[in-house]
Amino acid sequence: MGRRISIDALADTVMECLNDYADVSTEGMKKAVRKAGNTVKKEISANAPKDTGTYAKSWAVKNTKENAHSLEVTVYSKNRYQLAHLLEHGHAKRGGGRAAGKSHIAPAEQTGIRQLEEEIERSLKNG
Repeated sequence: MGRRISIDALADTVMECLNDYADVSTEGMKKAVRKAGNTVKKEISANAPKDTGTYAKSWAVKNTKENAHSLEVTVYSKNRYQLAHLLEHGHAKRGGGRAAGKSHIAPAEQTGIRQLEEEIERSLKNG
């Protein structure tokens, strides 16, 4: 509930509470970022064009940058990265004409953004 403190200790107590809240919210946000990254990877793999299936299986998530207060993840194709743009947007064929693109990265990105926002909001509300 509440606790009694002297007026001299008010600033220290407020800072202590704010630091505790920052730690809780930071952990919640990092968890939300990891979860959103994995969701994006799974959705891209599920909706990717499948000829042999190698391209769809090549997607991975890695921590790009992490410190005490932030986390950045990257969803990328490990060994078929050259195909991502061509399959997403289409390309010219060797004998003439064009191959139509199959949008599979952009929808996954939008889903990940929505999920990240919801997870962070839920984490901050529930503590």
